[in-house]
Amino acid sequence: MVRYLIAFLALFAVAAPASADRIKDLGGFQGIRSNQLTGYGIVVGLAGTGDDNLEYTVQSLKAVASRFGLQLPSTVNPGMKNAAVVLVTADLPPFAKPGQRLDITVASMGKAKSLRGGSLILMPMLGADGQIYAMAQGNLAVGGLGVEGADGSKIVINVPSTGRIPEGATVERAVATGFDTAPTLTFNLARADFTTAQNVAGAINKRMGMGSAEALDAVSIAVRAPVGADTRATLMSQIENLDVVSAEPPAKVIVNARTGTVVINSAVRVGPAAVTHGKLTVRIDENQRVSQPAAFSNGQTTVTQKSGIAVDEEKRPMFLLAPGPKLADIVKAVNAIGASPADLVAILEALKEAGALKAELIVL
Repeated sequence: MVRYLIAFLALFAVAAPASADRIKDLGGFQGIRSNQLTGYGIVVGLAGTGDDNLEYTVQSLKAVASRFGLQLPSTVNPGMKNAAVVLVTADLPPFAKPGQRLDITVASMGKAKSLRGGSLILMPMLGADGQIYAMAQGNLAVGGLGVEGADGSKIVINVPSTGRIPEGATVERAVATGFDTAPTLTFNLARADFTTAQNVAGAINKRMGMGSAEALDAVSIAVRAPVGADTRATLMSQIENLDVVSAEPPAKVIVNARTGTVVINSAVRVGPAAVTHGKLTVRIDENQRVSQPAAFSNGQTTVTQKSGIAVDEEKRPMFLLAPGPKLADIVKAVNAIGASPADLVAILEALKEAGALKAELIVL
């Protein structure tokens, strides 16, 4: 029988005063973000674990050779067991400048069994706009290992067809963020909430002066700022470290149907409801008995069936949920009847259908 893990996130047993958060922990300024880079390259120097004569691997090797003025004849089909075509990915952080180094991830896109011991040949890394933003090259660090025997037996540890090159790419072009020339600075909350947006705008106006900021919607707060990178960098630093009171999150009950985990946040309330949850068990036993005839009779030995049926109904008391109980009261009431994780999920679903659960029930 699958055993479930149940977790209650009881942040506050009673109403507690709201705590202040730094604005930088609630979101970020628009345009100040990382960008994804990708590239196509070839890894050489493998110990017989490469792509083994895939057509596009052969074409890639010929293209690499052509960079150095070596034109391989079309009839030549070099062995590819020591090479593999790969896709290379990296994240270009905001304000990255030419000459800075990036960590890159290299993954095989062919039949290569392992990239262990390989070296990535110099290749460009492109952004979503098709422009080159970095160049990558270097020796791979592969945490996986794959070994195969002549009889077909093999052992694989982790994923040997993927590796990393620490500081394997060099930035060649910076991405313009526009934060120093945009008409206004826009701060975006990580979680949409009108109350929090108003609180953030109020905190900025209190520090910078009335009219400095306004909430555009539940996510964005526009901040008026003078033009200039130095002035705006100073202003953004001051804004990020302001304290603001976040709004109480919406009431939610999260149920993971696969693991049986149930998480209830502190905003959950329950309306008046009476709950009982019982368990009915029916057990049927079948026994075979041997019936012997009387002595000196003409009877025959026979096998008879004897059935036993028992019904066991576990008695559990009904409990009453008073109007608007807190999270701690809900947990105590459920624990009082000894509900299992599966029983708890059934109770929560029934309360939701009855309209007594004042929360959003989310089943993952």
